[in-house]
Amino acid sequence: MVSAEEVAAVEKLYEYGEQLNESKDKSKNESDYLGIIEAAKGSSKAKQLAAQLIPRFFKYFPNRSSEAINAQLDLCEEDELGIRVQAIRGLPLLCKDTPKYLPKIADVLGQLLLEDDFLEKDAVQKALMSVLRQDTKASLTALFKHIESSDENIREKVLIFVKEKVFPLKHELLHPQVEMERHITDLIKKSLQDVTGAEFKMFMDFVKSLSLFGENAPPERVQELLEIVEGQADLDAQFNVSDTDHIDRLMSCLYMALPIYTRGASNSKFLNYINKHLLPVFDKLPEDKKLDLLKNLAESAPYTVAQDARHLLPSILQLLKKYMPRRKTSEEINFTYVECLLYTFHQLAHKTPNTTNSLCGYKIVTGQPSDRLGEDFTELYKDFTERLVVVEELSKATNKKLTQGMAEINKAMSAAKDDNAKNEVKARKQSTSSGLRTCNNILAFIQPLHQKVPVFIGDRKINLSWKEAAKATTASANAGGKRAATTVNGVGAVATEASKKGRGDGAPPALVNRALAGLSRGGRPGVARGSGKGAWRGGRGRGRGYW
Repeated sequence: MVSAEEVAAVEKLYEYGEQLNESKDKSKNESDYLGIIEAAKGSSKAKQLAAQLIPRFFKYFPNRSSEAINAQLDLCEEDELGIRVQAIRGLPLLCKDTPKYLPKIADVLGQLLLEDDFLEKDAVQKALMSVLRQDTKASLTALFKHIESSDENIREKVLIFVKEKVFPLKHELLHPQVEMERHITDLIKKSLQDVTGAEFKMFMDFVKSLSLFGENAPPERVQELLEIVEGQADLDAQFNVSDTDHIDRLMSCLYMALPIYTRGASNSKFLNYINKHLLPVFDKLPEDKKLDLLKNLAESAPYTVAQDARHLLPSILQLLKKYMPRRKTSEEINFTYVECLLYTFHQLAHKTPNTTNSLCGYKIVTGQPSDRLGEDFTELYKDFTERLVVVEELSKATNKKLTQGMAEINKAMSAAKDDNAKNEVKARKQSTSSGLRTCNNILAFIQPLHQKVPVFIGDRKINLSWKEAAKATTASANAGGKRAATTVNGVGAVATEASKKGRGDGAPPALVNRALAGLSRGGRPGVARGSGKGAWRGGRGRGRGYW
């Protein structure tokens, strides 16, 4: 039961409020405002009323601002939910007419995002949106300090709020546009010193959506985008092949850089780092990262300048020979690797054709001393040509087997009786189709290389097998409204002897199964694949489990 004393205290509080409302010179009613602040220590009803009155008259008593803010913040920590919610709702009023307090209020509201109660969380989010609309620049600055914070719980909540509430309202909040887009970009760049892979992708997607970096952005803006990605890749760091975290980051960042290269940015720094540090230890890389690297190199190759192509070609050719046997043996060949490397070889050689004279024994005349036409590279030509012939024959044999396998798959589809069986057959069909594309691409790449003066493919008319698979998957998803079954990219490791001998029954299990096993990319870098906040490794930051 409420005591008479508590009732009197509440009535007195109402009296303070009425006197302040009626006063024309409210600064003369300081004792009334002090009474309201003191009431924040009173009964439950008094606290709830004080939580409304303190912000309402706050601007009239600048000399009491510190006491008033502290009282309001104390109310935000009360045990009773109703008091906390009322106090939180009043926080934006404390800085509405006194903007110097806004950073502090935004900072506090960022901390209050930790609250789990729906009403309280809703009040915090609405209060934050209110201060963001009052002063977007100061509010964002305060919030991003939490993103740089070492308090993981607050940091995560602020990140979610920024992603879900701030980023979607960029057109409303970021004004004046150029100034505010630059400000939030700078805040993001600063926070990238310590992020997970998923967070980095989120930030990059947002930055790229800004008009500052849009289609009409000048070259220096495009270069800035690339430098953000390169900085995250740590291209100035000493490479350690056992540092899987750094390898993951390199692969993901290189993939993120691909669309930036199409806009004219240079891939020189990335390629030089890869050529110097990764290709020499290619055998020691994790298997899935080998394929990531080769695919990313292939997609980067068309944007390479001649000077970088000259430096990179010897390494690419060395790898190509490793995976293209000179003789038919029991060694396994990975057709997806060969596809990647042949495509990269073509694109680089197109930039600097005569470099292949001393590497492959070709006779390309450009009139430059680097043609080296007076030297005898016959053995190199013979070696390279023999390897091309072996891979060509193996590709044709595998293509034939996969085609026969496709006929059997079509029969199996007709015989499938339930959804599970149909889905299994569909997955086999997608994998077989991918294998066929890989073999066909290899044959298309080899054919123009048989002559002393070859034709190097420098356009992108031939679609890489995994790019085609991606298109097919997207089309299927759009058409059916469901996520398509995961495809296996490439035909993977196929035994040379098995390919040579073959089988005539149209359903060669050993060959086709191995052909379709492949080494799938398994999901592009930058796409969440695991548990934990980091999506790749659950941690965050350099040395703390980036991916």
